[in-house]
Amino acid sequence: MGVTLDLSRATARPHVAVKPNLCGLTRTELAAALVEADVVPAAKAKMRAGQLWRWIHHYGVTDFALMTDIAKETRAALAEAFTLARPEIVERQVSKDGARKWLIRTAPGIEIETVYIPDVGRAGALCVSSQVGCTLNCTFCHTGTQALVRNLTAAEIVAQVQVARDDLAEWPSPKADRRLTNIVFMGMGEPLYNLDQVAAAIDIIADNEGIAISRRRITVSTSGVVPELQALGEKTQAMLAISLHATNDALRETLVPLNRKYPLAQLMAGIRAYPGLSNAKRVTFEYVMLKGVNDSPAEAKALVQLLKGIPAKINLIPFNPWPGTPYECSSWSTIEAFAAILNRGGYASPIRTPRGRDILAACGQLKSESEKVRASARRKVAEG
Repeated sequence: MGVTLDLSRATARPHVAVKPNLCGLTRTELAAALVEADVVPAAKAKMRAGQLWRWIHHYGVTDFALMTDIAKETRAALAEAFTLARPEIVERQVSKDGARKWLIRTAPGIEIETVYIPDVGRAGALCVSSQVGCTLNCTFCHTGTQALVRNLTAAEIVAQVQVARDDLAEWPSPKADRRLTNIVFMGMGEPLYNLDQVAAAIDIIADNEGIAISRRRITVSTSGVVPELQALGEKTQAMLAISLHATNDALRETLVPLNRKYPLAQLMAGIRAYPGLSNAKRVTFEYVMLKGVNDSPAEAKALVQLLKGIPAKINLIPFNPWPGTPYECSSWSTIEAFAAILNRGGYASPIRTPRGRDILAACGQLKSESEKVRASARRKVAEG
């Protein structure tokens, strides 16, 4: 007589319930979560959510026990139902120029890089990611060589700010002498392909009773997803940055393949219609300087003509090299000559000082460490 052994029970892992994290919820979501978990009656949900909001986003606490104006039994119920835990910091690097980079794991296989850059904006800027990987395949960008894994949630975007403020010791939210004053969505991914979550994150970051970074100090950079520009302005009131890099469609299609879908004429029309555009709310155009590709005096003059009538400034970005890139950075004299032409054309054109190059934290260099490791392993197999 044969015997069949059932090993399913022996190999199955016990299910562990994951507590919802309150740190990335909007005010409305936070109140609803309290009621749904039967921790707070509906009549008191808005008030209690306001208390929690201040503890989470103004004081930065990660322990319900520290919320001293909430009854002890309510704090215990909150701890039973929810968590305030930060995501895992896989790696923290500090550049010789003071830039900091964190590799953050928010879930299994979900890793993002976030960079703090001192002396940018009023005091310092945090470059946050909106996706894991990217679909745009811009040829000069290291991030673009990593396939898209998924969009980040608003909670995962806000967590990047919380991790940075933990490390910078910026809790409670300071009113003056902040080290982190600006947020730029210029990390991994295309923010306009994840606009709803980006907008929700901005609502949390900009709330005056929490992190309280003004929307005028939050910049969203896009490669030119034209149909979403109007919605970006209306939903977020954020400052707009355009990843431009070329003055004609033929070259831009090589550098920024999205241009095939939304060519320059469409992009410029969308920018001119951006809500709130004015001399007080200028568009930032980002232009990476690539030796012998887009850095000639003729291209500088063409850039002035292309932007004519648009309230703007132009950030000239010395190309930041990464392993395997075919591009080189323009010489400093070439960049300065390019800037001089733009200045004569009436446009401020600061040259962005490369920061964090030594830890691959500079513009265009971000890429999940796990992806780098996998790529390295593939190369070793191919070489073997």
